[in-house]
Amino acid sequence: MSRKQAGPALTPLAIAVLALLAENPMHPYEMYQLLMNRHEDELVKVKPGSLYHTVARLAEQELVVAEGTNRAGNRPERTTYRITDAGQEALLARVTEILRQPVREYPIFDVALAEAHNLPVDEVVTLLRERVTWIEGRIAEYEAIRAVAASREVPRRYWAVIDYATARTRAELEWLRGFIDELATGELPWEAFDPVTGERVETCQPSRGHDWGAGLTQEDIAAVRRGGAG
Repeated sequence: MSRKQAGPALTPLAIAVLALLAENPMHPYEMYQLLMNRHEDELVKVKPGSLYHTVARLAEQELVVAEGTNRAGNRPERTTYRITDAGQEALLARVTEILRQPVREYPIFDVALAEAHNLPVDEVVTLLRERVTWIEGRIAEYEAIRAVAASREVPRRYWAVIDYATARTRAELEWLRGFIDELATGELPWEAFDPVTGERVETCQPSRGHDWGAGLTQEDIAAVRRGGAG
């Protein structure tokens, strides 16, 4: 089935909100509770303020509509929202679009890795080993979530993303371990830094480091895709 993008591109949190309302009408606080109870904060950055703002934006775009208000005891009055037909179409169109084609997301770790040469090699090794420990813990969390979901016989289509996240994180872990070994053994040459001042030691060797990509053209990339260096 072909779907066209309806309206503005939806943010990750907007997708999560519309997906919740596709299940049932609910008020924003209930949405927040559900997202946290389902551990969807592993997938989407969830804060009450941003969630309320997202709901308001979706209402302005007529992707959701206020259905009524209610009050429980002394709690503030809460507005219940439901998804509109336009919201349902926008949700499906956005999910379809993202599944079909990768989106350039500019992860911050890539930036740090590209600039790691500004640090002494021993410091880079130490920092990356700390990252490895953190990633190992994250994988353990994913495996725990997976075990609980499987033990409760939750259909896998609802938590296949956990398998994907685990596989992606394991791939990063494997690469990092190999990279750390290259640095620790000296197999990967690194610039020298003064142990006292921490400043880079000048060398006479020519360097193409900072400008390595300056001469890379689209024709070069196309040639590699065709199977040759051109």
